[in-house]
Amino acid sequence: MEENQIAELLVELWRDVQQPAIFWQVGVLAVCLFVAWLITRQVKAVLRRRRAADPTIAVDAREEGLRRVIFPLTALVLVVLARAVLANWHHINLLKLAVPLLLAMAVIRLTVHALKRSFPRAGWLASFERAFAFGAWGVVALHLSGVLPTVIDGMEQVAFSIGKAKVNLWMLLQGALTVCVTVLVAMWVAGIIESRLMRTEGLDGNLKLVFTRLSRSLLLVLAVAIGLPLVGIDLTALSVFGGALGVGLGFGMQKIAANYVSGFILLLDRSIRMGNLISVGNERGIVSQITTRYTVLKGMTGIESIVPNETLVGSIVQNETFTDPKVRVALPIQVSYATDLEKAMAIMIEAAQAQPRVMHDPAPGAFLEAFADSGINLQLGFWIRDPAEGTLGIRSAINMQIWRRFKEEGIEIPFPQREIRMLGSG
Repeated sequence: MEENQIAELLVELWRDVQQPAIFWQVGVLAVCLFVAWLITRQVKAVLRRRRAADPTIAVDAREEGLRRVIFPLTALVLVVLARAVLANWHHINLLKLAVPLLLAMAVIRLTVHALKRSFPRAGWLASFERAFAFGAWGVVALHLSGVLPTVIDGMEQVAFSIGKAKVNLWMLLQGALTVCVTVLVAMWVAGIIESRLMRTEGLDGNLKLVFTRLSRSLLLVLAVAIGLPLVGIDLTALSVFGGALGVGLGFGMQKIAANYVSGFILLLDRSIRMGNLISVGNERGIVSQITTRYTVLKGMTGIESIVPNETLVGSIVQNETFTDPKVRVALPIQVSYATDLEKAMAIMIEAAQAQPRVMHDPAPGAFLEAFADSGINLQLGFWIRDPAEGTLGIRSAINMQIWRRFKEEGIEIPFPQREIRMLGSG
């Protein structure tokens, strides 16, 4: 609407308020909103029943977006239809005013939905949603009151020069909003692509992450390339920035670039995957996250270690679940020289076989390792298929069982002894 049209609409609406015709408009608007609420409730009930019938169905982006905009869009359609029908018999100024308000509500909800899909873990989104809604309603209020053109003129008066180009505050605001909108759309599309890729069966998990990261990066570059020309900024102006970025990469951002490239290398060569149990340096844990800069290892104690991707590419990494999740665990045990070794080794094997985590194929085995100073060194070796669950618990359980059986059978576990002889009387 133009400024004079808005002013005329507000004047006409004020005249309607002073006449009984306003009750018709209020009643029709109330009926439209009530019917839209009923339709929204019915649609949500259908979606709930559909998900209850099949709990494996996840809430996708389209369903969540439909939930947020079904009410304002339905009410908008009903108001437009009612306005067209009543235009020949009654004044419809209130219905005309309701149209931009409902449209603004739909845009606000759809924008917030896109932000939630683009930044699902962002903690600032709740406060931003309130600020964005307040700002959007403020713009709508300024537009309906006819003050918005005056505000725009004032912002255009605040002009300054950047090099040879002259810009003003309104131009900068337009540029920022345009770039934000294009980036938001790109992130929203990237979120949809990511959800589709993650649900794809038969595709390796690392390749899913690679395609997700590549699509997100390409869409962001495309969004900036589209958004900047829309506000009159020549892309050749970015050549200076590109040169500065190259110098920065050469001097101070080598590690960041190396970690970024290393992240893609790890994902593409599939040497490390999500869920692998790996050891690098003094860190050992399960790979819980692989990002473009670092990899997160969750240790057996619950502590998460953040390892730069460059470290994983340039260091020796022990991947205990690379091709086969089975690992061998060795328990050293020492007995005295008077022990019946065959009996002691049989007890050790029985203690290992009694544990459900110990594999029967290959079977546990006991071995005579060495003749030491204080006793005979034996070793119990067994295999487990779930090293991610840790080995301390099963070690402790088998040691306790062996200790009990050794006590029952009278088998001695020696300890170091020293004999001191005093020679001479001084």
